[in-house]
Amino acid sequence: MNEMLLLRHGETEWSKAGKHTGRTDLPLTEHGEDQARALAPLVKGESFDLVLVSPAGRARRTAELAGLPGYRVDPDLWEWDYGGYEGITTPEIRKTRPGWYLWRDGVIPGDAEHPGESAAEVAARADRVIARAKETPGRVALVAHGHFLRVLAARWLGLDPAEGRLFKLDTGTYSRLGYEHEEPVLLAWNAPVG
Repeated sequence: MNEMLLLRHGETEWSKAGKHTGRTDLPLTEHGEDQARALAPLVKGESFDLVLVSPAGRARRTAELAGLPGYRVDPDLWEWDYGGYEGITTPEIRKTRPGWYLWRDGVIPGDAEHPGESAAEVAARADRVIARAKETPGRVALVAHGHFLRVLAARWLGLDPAEGRLFKLDTGTYSRLGYEHEEPVLLAWNAPVG
């Protein structure tokens, strides 16, 4: 692999409201669809040897609107499972856990559909995706979620998964991972389009 393009899906009602959205499958808002369409010039005329997309509808729709229809769904690209914090904002969580910070404090267990994950478990999934990407000759594109892609970037750079906290990532943006003198680097991060 010589370069990896990362696309964060477009806006949903929950991302707009700041709610933690792990495995809850919400559609894109109208603005989110516009964000996804705005990513199309990045991929138009480009060839990718591997395109992996999260199973979430918001990611699959983003891939389609961005012009990446020939993708493979990869369950390793799901967003962080927020467990008992699914659908809750950080200010709401801090009412019962003052000072709570996902990257330091993690999540509490939820129901059967949202058991929750540690940063290490998210990192294990990210490491598997990176391994698949590195086996691919040429260019790779991933369409996934904010916290997951932040962990993936940290792991790409050989950092602890919690260092993903350093890589803010907005909806409808793109990032690029690659190499400089055979060393993994960020080529672009949280770049807006348009």
